[in-house]
Amino acid sequence: MAKSCFLQLIAQVQEVSLDGLETYVPLLSMSQNLAKLAQRIDFNQSSDSDEDGPERESREPWGKPEPEEDEGTVKFQPSLWPWDSVRNNLRSALTEMCVLHDVLSVLKDKKYMALDPVSQDPALTKTPQVFQLISKKKSLATAAQLLLKGAEKLTKSLAENQEQRRQRDFNSELLRLRSQWKLRKVGHKILGDLSYRSAGSLFPHHGTFEVIKNTDIDLDKKVPDDYCPLNVQIPSDLEGSAYIKVSIQKQSADIGDLGTVSLFRRQPKAKPGSQMWHLKLEAAQNVLLCKEIFAQLSREAVQIKSQIPHIVVKNQIISQPFPGLQLSISLCHSTGEKKSQRASPDKSKPDDHLYVLEHNLHQLIREVHTMPHPASSPFGHKRLRLAGPMAYDKAEISSLQQSEGLLEKIIKQAKHIFLRSRTARTIDSLASRIEDPQIQAHWSNINSVYESSVKVLITSQGYEQICKSIQLQLNIGVEQIRVVHRDGRVITLSHQEQELQDFLLSQMSQHQVHAVQQLAKVMGWHVLSFSNHVGLGPIESIGNASAITVASPSGEHAISVRNGPESGCKVLVQFPRNQAKELPKSDAVQDARWTHLRGPYREVHCGRMEGRNFVYKMELLMAALSPCP
Repeated sequence: MAKSCFLQLIAQVQEVSLDGLETYVPLLSMSQNLAKLAQRIDFNQSSDSDEDGPERESREPWGKPEPEEDEGTVKFQPSLWPWDSVRNNLRSALTEMCVLHDVLSVLKDKKYMALDPVSQDPALTKTPQVFQLISKKKSLATAAQLLLKGAEKLTKSLAENQEQRRQRDFNSELLRLRSQWKLRKVGHKILGDLSYRSAGSLFPHHGTFEVIKNTDIDLDKKVPDDYCPLNVQIPSDLEGSAYIKVSIQKQSADIGDLGTVSLFRRQPKAKPGSQMWHLKLEAAQNVLLCKEIFAQLSREAVQIKSQIPHIVVKNQIISQPFPGLQLSISLCHSTGEKKSQRASPDKSKPDDHLYVLEHNLHQLIREVHTMPHPASSPFGHKRLRLAGPMAYDKAEISSLQQSEGLLEKIIKQAKHIFLRSRTARTIDSLASRIEDPQIQAHWSNINSVYESSVKVLITSQGYEQICKSIQLQLNIGVEQIRVVHRDGRVITLSHQEQELQDFLLSQMSQHQVHAVQQLAKVMGWHVLSFSNHVGLGPIESIGNASAITVASPSGEHAISVRNGPESGCKVLVQFPRNQAKELPKSDAVQDARWTHLRGPYREVHCGRMEGRNFVYKMELLMAALSPCP
């Protein structure tokens, strides 16, 4: 045991690590030590050494031979075989394995040899562990100082980067804001402009907003997704949302309520990628636009002279385009803190929304108000810019510059929309109420702002090809309706609904007579008389009655039809005198040849006849009275 400790103490140090741990050269095993000692023996010595062995051992106790006289003699002869070293190593390994095998076989029997563990003294091993702990502690202290110094440097650089990033983000957002809005620097402030002065607006509101830097958030903490380093401050009277509400309401029972239109109404929905300052500026500019448009409409409402004066009360303009019809234009403005009663519009049905009027008004306002109008430009006729006797005088120039105001155009569009709607309702009511004849309306998809057209066809079911006499073209304007007939005649109707209804009823009445005329031509009957305006009989309160008389091909029978808008249809049939049962006697007519003339008329009850419509019944009647071939 002492020997092992001594060997450990005298062992050589191989390596000392950074943490103070020493690595020693491993001690040789018994077999390695034996091989090392065997390498020192020279097996090539001469046999003389064996004969002088005792004497040489006495003289040389360490076994060192004396030097020979002949120094040129070689003491060691190397092997000439190249694999000699490999053979020697394999032989030594075989020897060691044989020795190990013998030792293990002896230890297995436990008769002559046994293994006993060697216990070391803990006092001897305690000293190196203490040294190791001290060295590790010093190494850890050095590493901790290095880490603390690096953490301080990183903290300083991170704070500088955050400040630079904040300034850089603010500058980038400011550049983005400047690309979309007008900005200017006044002192230490950055101001922007929301007004339409660059487009020629004269509204007195300044429309100025201020750009400020957002410093309310701590960048050391987690930054929210919607964080923006830039914020805008708008005037208090431009906060919230605003829109212009245009509604057409009825004041009498015979006029339908058309509905409402909301202009410049924006939904507060953020688009992906848009900033909060952009939404705030758009909403504020929309409020400013609505206020400017309403101010212009209010000024025009006071200046325009009309038969029924316009009424301006607070944020509402009331006008009467037609008797019993009210046009209301209101400014609805709501803020986030306090919503006014006008800010929450009534939930109207989809049918009550006037999409055509909304589109027209948007187009009108964009064209009249928000389009850029340069202060000076060579627009107009050349004579406006020339001097001399050929130039326009002041009266001519003022007459050319006279134009309608925005309110007048809105009222004209409202009149046209109302007249168009009432015309469509009148045609639909007649089509649903009267089955014979049928009335059809084909509306044109291409219309102007103040004029629409509809083609009205009056037909009979099953006889559309032969009954095409009544085709009307209705051109609906602002205050009147122009009716163009198939033959080119033009009739002008007012905005009154009763006039249009009476006219269509009279045309439907004339259609029945025209249908009988066309049917008679097809059936081979002869038209004896035809008139659209009959002067005999009861007077019609709506239009005039029309009549036709047709005779059979043989001339024996005749049919007379009289149709009026109110009195209805009356059919009379005339038979020959020889077929009359009760023929009145006449003293003047004594000759027998006069018996071949037609006798008196007899009325036909059309309601008792078979047939789906009037023309079909007349076809059956003509077929029954026609002679067989």
